[in-house]
Order: sequence, then C-alpha cells, then structure tokens
Amino acid sequence: MIPMKRIFKWTNWLTIWWLLLSTFNVFGQFAPGVGSVGTTAIGADSNVFVAWAKSCVLNRGPQNIADLSLGLATAGDTSLALGKADGQTASLGDGGSAILTFNKPIANGLGWDFAVFENSFDGAFLELGFVEVSSDGVNYFRFPATSHTEDTLQIGTFGDIDPTQINNLAGKYKILYGTPFDLQDLVGMPGLNIDSIVYVKIIDVVGSINKAFATYDQNGRIINDPWPTPFASSGFDLDAVGVIHQYKGATGIAEINAGVKYCSLYPNPYCSETEFHFSLTAPSKISVVVTDALGRTVWRSSESLAPVGNGSFAIGGGVNGKLRAGANGNFRRGVYFVHLQTETGEVVRKLIVND
Repeated sequence: MIPMKRIFKWTNWLTIWWLLLSTFNVFGQFAPGVGSVGTTAIGADSNVFVAWAKSCVLNRGPQNIADLSLGLATAGDTSLALGKADGQTASLGDGGSAILTFNKPIANGLGWDFAVFENSFDGAFLELGFVEVSSDGVNYFRFPATSHTEDTLQIGTFGDIDPTQINNLAGKYKILYGTPFDLQDLVGMPGLNIDSIVYVKIIDVVGSINKAFATYDQNGRIINDPWPTPFASSGFDLDAVGVIHQYKGATGIAEINAGVKYCSLYPNPYCSETEFHFSLTAPSKISVVVTDALGRTVWRSSESLAPVGNGSFAIGGGVNGKLRAGANGNFRRGVYFVHLQTETGEVVRKLIVND
C-alpha cells in the first residue's frame, strides 16, 4: 500500500505542475530580445527591406500627460523618421502619434510585411507604441497588441521590460533592430485592403498604470512601460519604418490618376460572396475585370457610369449576381486580381478564394 503522505506529496506536485502549465498557456512567452534564439528582430541592414517611409506627419503629445505645464515633446523632427533606420529619432510624447507614407503601398506578403524601429539603448528600457494601418487615410486598424507585463507596480522612468511579455507593440527591440508586423493579422477587416497599405500610424503607449491615463492591450489589460519620461524626448522615439513587401500593381500615384480615392474587396479571403467597394474623385465610366494568376480574364462586368463618391460592385455570376466559389461556381480556389477600370486608368486588388 502506498503511504497517504506520499500520495499527498505527489498530488501537490501534480497540482503545481498543472497550474504552471495553465499559466504558460494563458501568459505564453513571446519572441525574445535581439540575439536570443527565436527573436523576430530585424536589423536595419537586412536585405529584406525594399523601401523606407518617404513622409511623416507628427502629432506630438505632452512630455508628461499628468503635468501638462511641461509642454509637448520636442526632440527630433519629421525628417529623422524617414529613410533607413540610423538611430536618429523624432519623439512622440505621451499619447502622441506619427503617420507615415511610402512611395508604393505596403502589401500583404508571406511573413512579415514591414518593421518599426525605435531607439532603445539596451533592449530592456522599452518605450512602446501601438501600430495602425490604413488603405484610405480615413479608416485605421490597429494590430492586436498584447502585454503580459505585470500592471500593479509602475515601471519607473528608466525601468526595464521583458520583451517576451509583449507582442505586436512597436519598440520591442533595441536601437537599429525593427519590430516586424504581419498584415495577415488584419485580414477580413471591412474597409481595409491589406494588399495596399498607404499609411502606417504609430501611437505612443502611455505607460502609466493610473487608470486616468492608462492605455490597454487587446485583452483590456493595462500596458505598463517606463513612465513618466518628462523630457523633450518623451514617449516613443520613432526612428524609421522599413517596408518588406510592396504592392506590385498600381502605386498610390496611379490610383490618384485613375480617379480612385479608395477601394477594397470584402470579404477577402472570399467567403460566400464578395463585393468591390470604391470611392471616385470624379464621375467616370467604370468596368470591373477579374483575371486569374496567369492574367487570363475569367469575369468581366458591363460598363456603367458611376458618380463621384462611394460605390460598390457585386462580382461574379453566382446567386444574385455575386461571386460563388466551389464546384458549382465560376471561381475555383486560387489567387485572382480584380481590376477597377476608369476613364483615366485602373486600380488592381488581389482576391483570395480558398474553396
């Protein structure tokens, strides 16, 4: 017979082990810092970068949101956030933001699509930022950020953060190493074309755990980072945004020439039907053409006159004139390209059909 004391001992150990596993599942470790196995940091000299931000608009926040008498952050200017990451930065201040644009839109490719650079001097003193993207300059969509850093004791002005406790927050890595973002995380968002991202917005995380000033992750948890930083260089210090995947079709300039302010497909990937939403800057005759990956036309609309402003177009030849995929539909699994043709040009969007 096994002594009751031994059974009790093993039961206790099993309980502790189960609790540890449960904690790991809920608060699982994210990628570690630069130089550690499993890091996602990308060096500024990496050949994965094909372009860098070309313009930047700053909306500075205060040096200390709890003491507005100190004024706004002032360190750096917009020029320091452009081009290749070099350690020279523009400071956002508490809750401040920056909007960056590019020569060509960012596209959703395989893996990471762009990276944001901050100037952390040691990879532990981390000033964090939310990242949002937009394909029309009006509607912005935030990457789902997570912070598992404890939020009951304020991290001080020069305190440290464990990078394995944060995900999808810019500023995770030290100077000259970018935090990468994958547009696939935002797939299916109405009003967002993840194959043509024209704007990237960085928003400083106010690291205070005081609920009057706090900012929160996707799970409603307070994000605790070094605070306050009551200096001219307060808040997130933006160095650069590097592009990994560019849209290979029309550029933002071509879209303007085509008289198209905005366009997107939803849902995409295709679910049971899809519609093409767009906004024209002037009235125009339009038509929609769908081509397959080999450039062959598989569907074409009749030409129609569209007024200035927002419009939509149902694609396909299935039920109610909308695209139906599958064995009995016109579109089989694969990649397609939807061309919106106007009197002055065309805009192309990628459509994924999964089944």
